[in-house]
Amino acid sequence: MPASGHSRIMSLTALTYRAATTALSPLLPIWLKRRARNGKEDIARITERYGVASLSRPDGTLFWMHGASVGETLMLLPLIKALLVDHPKAYILVTSGTVTSAKLMAQRLPARCFHQYAPLDTPKAAKRFLAHWQPDLAIWAESEIWPNLILESHKRGVPMALINARMSEKSLKGWARHKKFAAKIFISFNYIQAANAQTAEALSKFTAQNLPIFASLKEAGSPLGFDNEQAKTLTEAIGTRPIWCAASTHAGEDEIILNAHAKILAVHPNAIILLAPRHPERSQDVHFLALNIIDGANCAFHSRKDLLTDKTQIYIFDTIGDMGLAFNLSAVTMMCGSLTDGLLGHNPLEPARHKNAVLTGPNVESFKNIYQDMFAFDAAVTILDDMQLSQTICRYFAYPEELKTQQDKAYEFSQNRRAILDVTLDNLRPLIDTKRNVS
Repeated sequence: MPASGHSRIMSLTALTYRAATTALSPLLPIWLKRRARNGKEDIARITERYGVASLSRPDGTLFWMHGASVGETLMLLPLIKALLVDHPKAYILVTSGTVTSAKLMAQRLPARCFHQYAPLDTPKAAKRFLAHWQPDLAIWAESEIWPNLILESHKRGVPMALINARMSEKSLKGWARHKKFAAKIFISFNYIQAANAQTAEALSKFTAQNLPIFASLKEAGSPLGFDNEQAKTLTEAIGTRPIWCAASTHAGEDEIILNAHAKILAVHPNAIILLAPRHPERSQDVHFLALNIIDGANCAFHSRKDLLTDKTQIYIFDTIGDMGLAFNLSAVTMMCGSLTDGLLGHNPLEPARHKNAVLTGPNVESFKNIYQDMFAFDAAVTILDDMQLSQTICRYFAYPEELKTQQDKAYEFSQNRRAILDVTLDNLRPLIDTKRNVS
């Protein structure tokens, strides 16, 4: 999707945005310090937020990939690995805006890759960032749109792609109120890959291009990694006990999960739940609920490296980046972020890739298309309340052949969705500018 001549016209909204972000710049240090006090910024690397690099730019080709937080950066990993194979002398810079994503990237990024915090979207920070890194290609993920960074990249002739574009109805309505500004921003991308029909339709109007709809790139991921020694130790401790996982619970869901586990324990007294709060800092709240809901609840914490004994009923995964370990240990996973109103669901393919049977609540708007296909393939089951959840888990524990069938269906479905990675790579290759001798 080549940029048109219209992208050279600075709209009033674009000028207003640029002026507003410039005017607000003096207040940003106060805002960042407040966020740092709340653990939302890394004070040791705070200058990166002003576009001041903490690393030198490596010589040679550099691809820049940006995602908002954990979900987006994890989604980029298979693409990162594929690009490194295609270009054995290239380097990849990954930017994001959260402390948790930075920690995760430090663990997960392969050789020739490194992480920096994304600069704040002020004209000065954007120019400073791009002047230092001089990327040969910029890839933006999902809905993280920063106008100053995008317009400055376009001005410098950096080829840009927006992949897995997936925006909420509210966000798209906001852009629609400023159509000229939206057109200027989205026409700056050389290629846009929409992950759903709603986003494709809206961005097609902004860009005057017919954008095709693709499957979500999150469907192309590999199984999450985990520590083999930890897996071995915990597997031996669990033995033959029935085990299930509640992944990425939000406030309001833990009560449902723990009430279900209380009912499960009444039928299977030796059952274990791996309970993983979406935000690990909520682990003490989860512990308090467990003690109130399950009489004499015996809890252990992964962050403390607590031993999992024959008395452990609840093992709380209160760490970042260990869901691969939880899925590897479990037989069936309840994907949370879906059980109460206002939640939008989490990626069901993550447990499916680890051969878990997959359960979900009804609120899955963020992964609507994936879930619809999974339901059609009979690869996932919708759960409405703690009674249905406990009954389903107990049935799987009582009838291993039914559990095995659901595990196989979920896994097969996950493997069939990997073709989107090859499609994405094929569509990005024309942007890898041959005149720069990319290798």
